[in-house]
Amino acid sequence: MDAHKKHTGECEAPAVCKACEARHGGICATLSNPQLVELNKHSTRRKIDAGNEVIGQGERVGSYSNILNGVVKLSKMMADGRQQIVGLQFAPDFLGRPFYSESSVTAEAATETEICSFPRPIIDRMVGEAPDLERKLHSQSLKELDEARDWMLSLGRKTAQEKVASFLYLIATHIDPERNGNSATFDLPLSRADIADFLGLTIETVSRQMTKLRKDNIIVIENNRHVIVPDTRRLRYAAGND
Repeated sequence: MDAHKKHTGECEAPAVCKACEARHGGICATLSNPQLVELNKHSTRRKIDAGNEVIGQGERVGSYSNILNGVVKLSKMMADGRQQIVGLQFAPDFLGRPFYSESSVTAEAATETEICSFPRPIIDRMVGEAPDLERKLHSQSLKELDEARDWMLSLGRKTAQEKVASFLYLIATHIDPERNGNSATFDLPLSRADIADFLGLTIETVSRQMTKLRKDNIIVIENNRHVIVPDTRRLRYAAGND
């Protein structure tokens, strides 16, 4: 640390934070360097294999997380054991709800996922100390609400093809936020069965609509899971979006 920083009490952000994939797009972008230093002392990075839970529905919340890469599947369990996928989260989303003592959903890694976790008390305290952090979390909650409303429209009013195209457009525009141009490439983060569950369709219908989108040259499918979207504008139009 140079003499000026020693005199003013300034400090640099930890090196791991500077190199973090979620540093500039996630909640950490709202924190000062001293806050990042404090948070880094208590943070834990870990990889989660696809299919493993991050937290279960009804489980006590002891920590929150930033998604560094990968896709997290959110689902809710009904009293009779039936389960419904209710959402997906991507990097650099914040996973958790400050001040909630129990998780209202099950969060499961849909793909190999890496997260950075922080103890709940530290984030709850920082929310009160950092107005920008509070605004960032509020903004993400409103974004998720808007997306949930859009998804209600998709499930309630769109055709089968529009539903499948909407799902693919969601992945294409969220799985790689740093992408440039109108094309996208990704591996499907959900199985055909999970996609059908998410969209309220049968597996056969999902496969049929994927085939139709492929024949219309809107998507290219390789090895059954790798998807290439040459022009996301055409996919957006197929999804019934203006």
